[in-house]
Amino acid sequence: MNQNKLFRLTRIRLALYYAIVMGLILSISAFGFYRAVFHAHVVALDSEIESVGGTLHDSIELKLQSPGDLKPLAHQLFPNLDNCGIQATNCIQKHPHSKRHLLGIVTKTSYYIRFFDISGKLVANAGYYPKGLPDVFDPKIWQFLKDSKGKDYHQITLALHTQNYQDWGYMQVGRSLQEFNHYLDSVKLILVLGLLVAMGMIAGASWWLSALAMQPIYQSYRQIQQFTADAAHELRTPLAATGATVESALLMSQLDEEEARDILQTIQRQNQRLTTLVVDLLMLARMDRQAQKLQYEICCVTDIVSDLIEEFEAIATAAGIKLTSLIQVNQPLNIIGNSDQLYRLFSNLIVNAIQYTPRGGEVTVFLDRNDYNAVIKVQDTGIGIPKHELTRIFDRFYRVSSDRSRNTGGSGLGLAIVQAIVLAHQGNLNVQSELGKGSTFTVQLPLDVTPLKSDRFTRPLLRIWYRRRGT
Repeated sequence: MNQNKLFRLTRIRLALYYAIVMGLILSISAFGFYRAVFHAHVVALDSEIESVGGTLHDSIELKLQSPGDLKPLAHQLFPNLDNCGIQATNCIQKHPHSKRHLLGIVTKTSYYIRFFDISGKLVANAGYYPKGLPDVFDPKIWQFLKDSKGKDYHQITLALHTQNYQDWGYMQVGRSLQEFNHYLDSVKLILVLGLLVAMGMIAGASWWLSALAMQPIYQSYRQIQQFTADAAHELRTPLAATGATVESALLMSQLDEEEARDILQTIQRQNQRLTTLVVDLLMLARMDRQAQKLQYEICCVTDIVSDLIEEFEAIATAAGIKLTSLIQVNQPLNIIGNSDQLYRLFSNLIVNAIQYTPRGGEVTVFLDRNDYNAVIKVQDTGIGIPKHELTRIFDRFYRVSSDRSRNTGGSGLGLAIVQAIVLAHQGNLNVQSELGKGSTFTVQLPLDVTPLKSDRFTRPLLRIWYRRRGT
């Protein structure tokens, strides 16, 4: 229960961290996008105002005769021009529906024009001049202004000169930012709504992804739990048998020599079982850490297989099973590896085949080669393995049939050791099985390609190369 709570809290934390990180990334991206859109529109707006102001400036300067005076040609350009006079403080358009200037630039409702003399006093305005706009002259080229209603405007200030190059004053061309602000508000709204929707999707995705991330951890934890339980069970069985034997011996008042020998033999068997189990566990642990320093050498697979066939022939005969070998090559097959581990590899496969083959069956060991590998097959006519179990038979302590393994005395580590040794030798392991008809385990190991008459320098270099491949 505590473990489930821990995994659930860990999943929540992972989902929360993922959502926070993705939320920050999306927020920064949205802000960056908004700033990019804002900057692009400001640049476009400045370019537009500058173009309008420049066109008006060039057209008006050609017709100005005296400083601070727009007469008489200004009315030809701006029929609705309001001459405010030197003392005026509030200028209003006189002819809002009359014909616009000849250039047709300020016909847009978003533009206005203001004229200031050299002293900075407002002389006149034209276009759609907003009410409440500050009349105080500011010499800055670019300005952002607000009218009495709080609406935003953006304007440019340009210096004017007369026909004889005297300073006339200044002209300010401004534009309403209402459309611009409305567009930016729409962009903000879309980004905020999109961010909220994205955060909702991220929350769901983070919960799902956290489950995927936790799944291998949870499976690993369950495997550790199962491994611990199986190891404890395997250790408990011989310990319990040894303890029971010792207790029964202690209850006897006297022990004759034959009874004492039987008790010692029982204890020896259980001790051997414990020793084998511990050695297997230590071997797997070392191979997992890749800390075991193996002595690689040239090993003749043909000799190893022949020795094992001879060694296990008596055991197979006692079990009523025919054990044979079929060597399909004419010359010995050599590989670079560790002879002790290779003996363990093939002996595990042969013993496994003998144990799970009924009396009267056959176990055949095939030895062949392809272009680059030695190929060893251990084929039996045993009970076979169900297809859904094939992917798990190499797991530690896993048994296809617990009762069957108990009868044979297996601990469930044999095939796990086989797989570890094959991987340590850069080989390949494959299994084919049909329930009720038998199984075939195929091992492929890289051949030693060193020429038989190589000099004494070439072979050590090849061994170093194989060692590096093994690490």
